[in-house]
Amino acid sequence: METRRALLVDAFADEPLSGNPAGVVPDAAGLTEDQMRAVASELGASETAFVRPGDEGEGREVRYFTPEEEVDLCGHATIATYAALFERGEIDAGTHTAQTAAGDLAVDVGEDDEVWMEQAAAEVAAVDVDHADAADALGIDVAALRDVGADLPLARASTGFPFLVVPVNYFEHLRDASPDQGAIADLCERADARGLYAFTFDALDRESTLHARAFAPLAGIPEDPVTGTGAGACGAYLRRHGALDGEFDEIAVEQGHLLDRPGTVRVETDGHDVRVGGRAVTAMDGEITVPENDDDDIVVA
Repeated sequence: METRRALLVDAFADEPLSGNPAGVVPDAAGLTEDQMRAVASELGASETAFVRPGDEGEGREVRYFTPEEEVDLCGHATIATYAALFERGEIDAGTHTAQTAAGDLAVDVGEDDEVWMEQAAAEVAAVDVDHADAADALGIDVAALRDVGADLPLARASTGFPFLVVPVNYFEHLRDASPDQGAIADLCERADARGLYAFTFDALDRESTLHARAFAPLAGIPEDPVTGTGAGACGAYLRRHGALDGEFDEIAVEQGHLLDRPGTVRVETDGHDVRVGGRAVTAMDGEITVPENDDDDIVVA
């Protein structure tokens, strides 16, 4: 049977076994959707990126699979992919094109190992969801949401993966949340979103702008450690609502501490154009046996 190189790369992190792990298959040419989905399920990361030659020989096509489905874009898997390609000398520092289902996106790789990716143009829209329902889904007292809701309403925000954005007043309330995955899934369906992104300005690190948590049960992800698309969408949402100073200044979003996988996403946005950046560290480098189209058995070597 055929084997392919497979990596687990921790994105938005400076140390292994922190940040958000992504699967990366750097040579996925010829793999079918069923094979990619099976490999993603075996690797077990929230998303796995599959890299193939780009159209007309330009850039690279990148497709993203959760253990259950294909998604249009994944921020942390993109950062992980290009950091791993650079680390192994397969690409040089500079600007590269990632051809994704969300569009062709620029990825900048720095000599300092930091990777920045362009995201799809931000979409921010009002939603017909009240604070009581969001609070019930998160297992948070509704007062913690209404306290900031006058200035920052619930909204649907997307840079390629749509989130229901939920502001929370204090870290302790976000920390002590008791999320109901079924209720979150129902709420996301009502809001035409794929996940719920809850955040607070009450961050742990004095250099962080926000602390966040992300839940995406509709994509098979109960809680994501550090979420690039969520941070980018939330940054655009905050710009649109005038909650941040400066027009395009960088903000830092911390996440993952409650899952013992702390990481930081850096975001630049004017409310429409969005870039997110960070570093990534390879935690596992090996080979995976790819099943035949009708064979679900996969063995990691």
